[in-house]
Amino acid sequence: MTHANAPTAADPEPHTATTMRALVKSRDEPGLWFEDAHPLPAGSTGIPGEPGPTDVLIRVKMAGVCGTDRHIYEWDHWSRSRVPVGIITGHEFVGTIEKIGAGVTRVEVGQRVTAEGHITAGTDYNSRTGNAHIARDMRILGVDRDGCFADYVMVPQYNVWPLNKGVPDRIAAVMDPLGNAVHTVMSAGVSAQSVLITGAGIIGLMAVTVARAAGASKVFVTDVDPRRLEIARKLGADFVFDPTRGDAWIDIIDQHTPGGGCDVLLEMSGAVSAINAGFRALRNGGTAALLGIPGKPIEFDLSNHIIFKGARVLGINGRHMWKTWYQMEELILSGRLRLDDIITHTLPFERYEDAFKLMQSGDGIKVVLDLTG
Repeated sequence: MTHANAPTAADPEPHTATTMRALVKSRDEPGLWFEDAHPLPAGSTGIPGEPGPTDVLIRVKMAGVCGTDRHIYEWDHWSRSRVPVGIITGHEFVGTIEKIGAGVTRVEVGQRVTAEGHITAGTDYNSRTGNAHIARDMRILGVDRDGCFADYVMVPQYNVWPLNKGVPDRIAAVMDPLGNAVHTVMSAGVSAQSVLITGAGIIGLMAVTVARAAGASKVFVTDVDPRRLEIARKLGADFVFDPTRGDAWIDIIDQHTPGGGCDVLLEMSGAVSAINAGFRALRNGGTAALLGIPGKPIEFDLSNHIIFKGARVLGINGRHMWKTWYQMEELILSGRLRLDDIITHTLPFERYEDAFKLMQSGDGIKVVLDLTG
């Protein structure tokens, strides 16, 4: 009879194992490659599986697949110019602490955790003035350094977020993108405000339920995918529009808002047409929070969209460390966020190819990989 805590082939003893399963960008071409015996991550010790003084080794349970991972998988212009060949990808996860360095005091072995994927030494001006999320020395998990599409990931103790027991694993695994939505919504101040969300991708849909939970008076959503618009409606959007059918939707927003347009624009798409249309639908004196990233420099009517309109424009990057994390946890525990319709699939780790195909086809919105099997 096997003891319940005995290690198995799928659950190696962390004190002796030196290899792990991992998804690696091992070639300068589209795709990711599954390795059964990749070395465990090493801290400053240089020894696989051994944390440096302030490092934390985490056993990954679930990992979310996001748009950045898709860019790396497809190997587009951005990823080819940014991501080093040989890196383990992935930056959204939930797991359990296996080992800690000698100088770690914030967390302990056995804790269920996730982590902030933006890593900085904490010594530059922004880090020391409450803006570590835009530090100049920022390195991103799974982009600039080995990430979480693996059995184990190593992160600094400062980046580890211990999880409240009321946060389910599949929600904890996607707190990184949820944090983007929370940061965008909260920065714009949507309480009792009419909100337009342009782009109903993963984070745009999350922004719908976050805006509702934060007290938005009306929520309008635009996207070209009818399936995503239907989900936006289920999540609480009052009006959904396909902007390819003409500009009448801008007039509808005007008719349903007292200020001649929406109070707040949350731009999530990065599409040139959506950005320009979103600013047209924004009332004079309104606030625009921009998270979506255009694929290249765009043409934009600065005079009419911002200057003459008197618009307040916010550039949003990542999550505010750590304000956003506290806000996010409170929203999750309140029960007011509706995320089940956004997390559409949970697949075994080895089916990562299916995960990316689901995202490419549009049949999957947020796909989570389960590494426990």
